[in-house]
Amino acid sequence: MATMKEAPANASAAEKLMTWVDNRFPATKLYNEHLAEYYAPKNFNFWYFFGSLALLVLVIQIVTGIFLVMHYKPDANLAFASVEYIMRDVPWGWLVRYMHSTGASAFFVVVYLHMFRGMIYGSYRKPRELVWIFGCAIFLCLMAEAFMGYLLPWGQMSYWGAQVIVNLFTAIPFVGPDLALLIRGDYVVGDATLNRFFSFHVIAVPLVLLGLVVAHIIALHEVGSNNPDGVEIKAKKDSAGRPLDGIPFHPYYTVHDILGVSVFLLIFSAIIFFAPELGGYFLEYNNFIPADPLKTPLHIAPVWYFTPYYSVLRAITAEMMYVLMAFAVAGALLAVLKFKLSGLFKLVIVGGTAALIAMMFAIDAKFWGVVGMGGAVVILFFLPWLDHSPAKSLRYRPDWHKYVYALFVLNFLLLGYLGVQPVSPLGERLSQIGTVIYFGFFLLMPWWSRLGEPKPVPERVTFAAH
Repeated sequence: MATMKEAPANASAAEKLMTWVDNRFPATKLYNEHLAEYYAPKNFNFWYFFGSLALLVLVIQIVTGIFLVMHYKPDANLAFASVEYIMRDVPWGWLVRYMHSTGASAFFVVVYLHMFRGMIYGSYRKPRELVWIFGCAIFLCLMAEAFMGYLLPWGQMSYWGAQVIVNLFTAIPFVGPDLALLIRGDYVVGDATLNRFFSFHVIAVPLVLLGLVVAHIIALHEVGSNNPDGVEIKAKKDSAGRPLDGIPFHPYYTVHDILGVSVFLLIFSAIIFFAPELGGYFLEYNNFIPADPLKTPLHIAPVWYFTPYYSVLRAITAEMMYVLMAFAVAGALLAVLKFKLSGLFKLVIVGGTAALIAMMFAIDAKFWGVVGMGGAVVILFFLPWLDHSPAKSLRYRPDWHKYVYALFVLNFLLLGYLGVQPVSPLGERLSQIGTVIYFGFFLLMPWWSRLGEPKPVPERVTFAAH
C-alpha cells in the first residue's frame, strides 16, 4: 500500500481537500505529467492550434448531441418532424442543431489541417508511429460517426445517400449482399436502419472515439511533441533533466491556444448565425425535404468531407481497370528487374501480380471502386513506413518536395470538388487522373522522398521570440 501524504497543519481547506484526493486518485500527478511538467518545443507555430481545436469541437459535438437526443425521435415516421420541432419549437433548439451540424464540418476542417501539419513536419516518423496510427483511427472513426449521423435527419439526401453507400457493400464478393442486409437491418434503408445508425452514432462510436483520443494524447505525451524543425528536444537537457528547447505546456501553450480558440469561435459563430448551410455544402438543400423512397434526387452526393473519396470510388470504371493493370505489371517488372531479390521473392511477385490481374477481370469494377475508396483512407496508416527521407520536416527537404506536397493538396481539393458535381465525361477523366496522383503520392514515396539533397538539420530548434 502506498504511503499516504499528510497536508501541513497550516494548509488551507482547498490544499487539504487536494491532499485527500491525491491519496486516492493521482489528480496532481496527471496534471503535472500532462500539463505543468509536460515540456513541449518552444517553436510551435499556428499549425499547432488544430490539435486543441479538434478537442474543442469534440466537446461541442458531445454537448450539443446530448441536448439534441433529448428531443429527437429515432423513428422513420417521426424523425424528420422531430428535427423540425427542435428547429422551430424547442427554446434555442435551432442554435443547438446548427452548432451540431456546423460542428461536424468544423471537425473535418480542423482534423484535415491537423493531419496535414503532421505530414509536412514528419510527425508520423519514429518514434511517433503509434501517435499517427491512433490519429488515423480517430479519422476513420470520425468518418463512421459523421456518416451515421447524416442519416438521422431523415431528409432526402440523408436517405438516398445512405442507400447508395450501404449498397456499395453488395459489391463485395460472396458476403456483400448479406453484409449490406446486416448493416441496413432490412432489405431497404428504413426504420431498422435508422435505429441502428442512431444507436451507433449516439453510444458505440463516441465511446470508441473517446478511447482513441485518450490513447492518442497518452502516446503523444509519452514520446513528446514534434516541432516544425523535426528536432528531438529530449536530446538536449539541462542538469535537472528538462529539455533546453522545451517549455511547460501549461501555462504557455494553454494561453497560446486561446488565440486559436478565439479566432475559431469567431468564424464558427459567423457561420452558425449568418450561413449555417454555407451554400448547401454544410447542409444540403435536399435535406430540408422529408425522405421519400419513391422520389430519387437528380444528383446524389455525400457531404463535402467525403467527396474526395467518393471521387475515387467513381473513378474506378471498367476502362480504368486496364490502366491499373498496366501499373501493376509495370510495378512487378520494376521490382523483378531492378531490385536484387531471391528467386522465391520474384516468383511471389509475378504470381501475385498474375492473381491480381485475374481477380480484376473476374470481379466487377464496382468492387474495385469500393476497394479504392477504402484504400485511400487505409493507406494513411502506412505513411510512417513509406517516407524514407533523411529529414523529417519539409523545411529541410529539397525545395521541390514542397511542390510535390502542393500538388497533393490541390489534387485532393480537385477530387473533393469533382465529388459534388454530377457525373460527366470530363469529370470522370479528371477524377481518374486525380486518383492516380493520390495513390502515386503515397506508393511512390519510398522512391521520391529519398531523391535530392536535404538541407542541414540544426541540432537545436530554431526559435525567434515574438
